[in-house]
Amino acid sequence: MEFDAVVLAGGGSTRFGGVDKALLVLDGVSLLDRVLTATIAAESTVVVGPERAVCRPVDWTLENPPGGGPVAGIAAGIALGRSPVVVLLSCDLPWITTDEVAQLVDGVGDSTSGRDGFGLLDSGGREQWLAAAYRRTALVEALKRIGDPRDKSVRRLFLGLDLAWSAPSRAGDDVDSWADLDD
Repeated sequence: MEFDAVVLAGGGSTRFGGVDKALLVLDGVSLLDRVLTATIAAESTVVVGPERAVCRPVDWTLENPPGGGPVAGIAAGIALGRSPVVVLLSCDLPWITTDEVAQLVDGVGDSTSGRDGFGLLDSGGREQWLAAAYRRTALVEALKRIGDPRDKSVRRLFLGLDLAWSAPSRAGDDVDSWADLDD
């Protein structure tokens, strides 16, 4: 199934003292490049955030106005691309691979499944809305319901969507602190 990738990479990295989390390096590869490698099969890839040197060609966009939070970034990112499925990932998922991305896309199923999305659970069993595949129509409708996306919560955006989840895995673990890189 065709899919587009939207990668959120515009946060302030406040827990990292302002260091650009997308450019943190693990085993010689930046966190952003790890996610871009995992989404190599996408029809189009949009990175929401400031332009940086990356491992492959992508489109770039910013939420308007910048600093509007992840929901504003999602709105900016899905405005580009046309595939019926959107894989939405934060840039801080260093253990996600092409296999998990394929699992996300397959988990959405065909248009008759009725499911709005399929996401990863982190190794602790927490739902990772920013590590999931969504039916584009469901995302567009959710954004319409929420109105102005600036500073809205991700939880509120996805409230009411029919989502299914993977078994817990490291692929869903994000990097929220320096200690997370040492695991």
